[in-house]
Amino acid sequence: MYYGVQLAASGALTNLYKTDVFANNLANLNTAGFKPDLAYARQRDVARVEDGLWGVPSNELLEKLGAGAHMAPNAIDFTQGDLITTGNELDLAIRGDGFFVLRSEADGANSGVKLSRDGRFSLDATGRLVSATTGLPLASVRNRPITLDPTLPVEIDREGRVTQAGAEIDRIQVINIEDRELLKKAGKGTFAIPNAALGQAIPATGLIEQGMIESSAVDPISAMMAVQSAARSVGTNISMISYQDRMMERAINTFARVG
Repeated sequence: MYYGVQLAASGALTNLYKTDVFANNLANLNTAGFKPDLAYARQRDVARVEDGLWGVPSNELLEKLGAGAHMAPNAIDFTQGDLITTGNELDLAIRGDGFFVLRSEADGANSGVKLSRDGRFSLDATGRLVSATTGLPLASVRNRPITLDPTLPVEIDREGRVTQAGAEIDRIQVINIEDRELLKKAGKGTFAIPNAALGQAIPATGLIEQGMIESSAVDPISAMMAVQSAARSVGTNISMISYQDRMMERAINTFARVG
């Protein structure tokens, strides 16, 4: 492939991906507990370096131009969103660091563990306190679902103690992870947590607020500007591809013409 076109194409593709990421952030502007993705690109190594083909002849001048760009792994911005009062006794928000623990298996197995900042909860048919978006049970400090009497009001203090009719029923588990780069988005506002990260789990310093939810952490102005910037970069690189194509056509028609 003509080298200039290849470089410009890599810029167009990386910025197309960035446009998708930033547009998804913008689409989740009103999603409770949503954490925006941060898309990064990095310089790609030339083929001889990338493939470890050190003995293969190459053009040193072209190598100095680089090999374009490609995407680096996305990061997640865990900045806390604003807390909004709802008045619903089963809506919970964490003020500060920490995650709610959702377990799909009542036996405490780690394979079903998900973390979330989305504190919209409800009671299922058996009276378990579950995530309103995923249906997964909210875990107690004993790694068990929390079962409530649906006919009684619920009080939850800032330490996560759940009380009904003056009696403490259970306590909500809230944990933090030291290395948050280990967390991966798993859909519906949850994060998958590998066993390696579970070993780093520490008590959270955040406090639970009853009757509130955490709003999306997306800044609408920044997200819109990011989408527009990436889209402009796509257009610039496509224009450069067109320019390189015209230069190649001129070179063929002018310099390669047989006299």
